[in-house]
Amino acid sequence: MTTTETVHDRIGTARDELTTGQLLAVFAFAAALSFTLLFLQEPLAHDSMHNFRHAAGVICH
Repeated sequence: MTTTETVHDRIGTARDELTTGQLLAVFAFAAALSFTLLFLQEPLAHDSMHNFRHAAGVICH
């Protein structure tokens, strides 16, 4: 039987396996990335972040 792992399952796994410091580091990185995307929307910064997301394996189209 095949089981499907959902985002909710992954978040639960992360909560169980990551330490508080690791979770804080993840949230800090996400906040910095969000700040960059929101406030540095110049074409050069936007293009470099777009390329970074693709290099990291994030599908954004």
